[in-house]
Amino acid sequence: MADPTSTRAPTGATGVLVLASGEIIWGRGFGAEGQAVGEVCFNTAMTGYQEVMTDPSYAGQIINFTFPHIGNVGANPEDVEALNPHALGAIVRQDVTDPSNFRSTQHFDAWMQANGRIGISGIDTRALTRLIRINGAPNAVIAHSSSSKFDIPALLAQARASAGLEGMDLAKEVTALQTYGWDRGLWKLGEGYAAPAKGSRKVVAIDYGIKHNILRNLVDVGCDVTVVPATAAFDEIMAHAPDGLFLSNGPGDPAATGEYAVPVIRQWLETKKPLFGICLGHQMLGLAVGAKTEKMHQGHRGANHPVKRLSDGAVEITSMNHGFAVDAETLPANAKATHTSLFDGSNCGFELVDQPAFSVQYHPEASPGPQDSHYLFEKFAGMMG
Repeated sequence: MADPTSTRAPTGATGVLVLASGEIIWGRGFGAEGQAVGEVCFNTAMTGYQEVMTDPSYAGQIINFTFPHIGNVGANPEDVEALNPHALGAIVRQDVTDPSNFRSTQHFDAWMQANGRIGISGIDTRALTRLIRINGAPNAVIAHSSSSKFDIPALLAQARASAGLEGMDLAKEVTALQTYGWDRGLWKLGEGYAAPAKGSRKVVAIDYGIKHNILRNLVDVGCDVTVVPATAAFDEIMAHAPDGLFLSNGPGDPAATGEYAVPVIRQWLETKKPLFGICLGHQMLGLAVGAKTEKMHQGHRGANHPVKRLSDGAVEITSMNHGFAVDAETLPANAKATHTSLFDGSNCGFELVDQPAFSVQYHPEASPGPQDSHYLFEKFAGMMG
């Protein structure tokens, strides 16, 4: 990391990360030129960088990848979780090399550039990760200029002016603009995505920033899926005559999204019909039953997080992406904890004992185990008969 008082780019530096604390970290820019301000977090996954960059839950965030060789398998149109990327930028250790994978259709540098996303390579990502672990996720500006010209004082002021994710409702920015149906199934090597199918169980999925693979998994267990915007009213949901309700993942502060989401969820709970939530959806269900959420010091992001299943003591290897968590101490008597993180003991799942509703903090669709947690989709389908 450079001397925080130095504002002149070192020779060859075409990228910079300026932290609100004053740290200036120089590197080599790739992808799009320009600048973006957001919260810096680290992700420990060894694969799936394209999935990470397109996950709507990463809206407003700059990703520091701990695995050094990001971009070495290129990019392709199949490994995306949304129509457009949502993470603001990527920080990596090694320069992006030419792709070496039979599925690659595009260089990762070109993919980042085409999608308006900024990258910086040549960064000591371990040192940056350590800084985040000690001080928490910082606000920062990531910038790329082929001319190596940066107005560091202006970038620093921009980083310090950023409000961060706390109190921000980002679900409205990433949600679908209108209701739509989803009927495509899971991907298989050599076959691509399964042909459209229509299940027998009608499910309405509230889109707070939903990943496409969640929808594919719902189809795979026999669901007829209709996706509605995050702000959909209860009557709009019931107009589809659903057998079950799904609460999706998404970005931002759950308390802010809960202002309009919680009343709808509480109305649904009165129907006593099945409900399943993932990530932000887990936090929404928590708020709906009276629990509280809290901002985490560094968050959980990666594809190698061990979670203990309390019913039998089994350990699931999970994928996570969240900077907020449900405070387990505030769960009501009718909410029984079902999963807990073996990293820090934070709550990773609960279920209601008086009706068919449950949720988990992690991502069972992301195949980290790879299939350790797929049973949750089957559990939801089983609740609907």
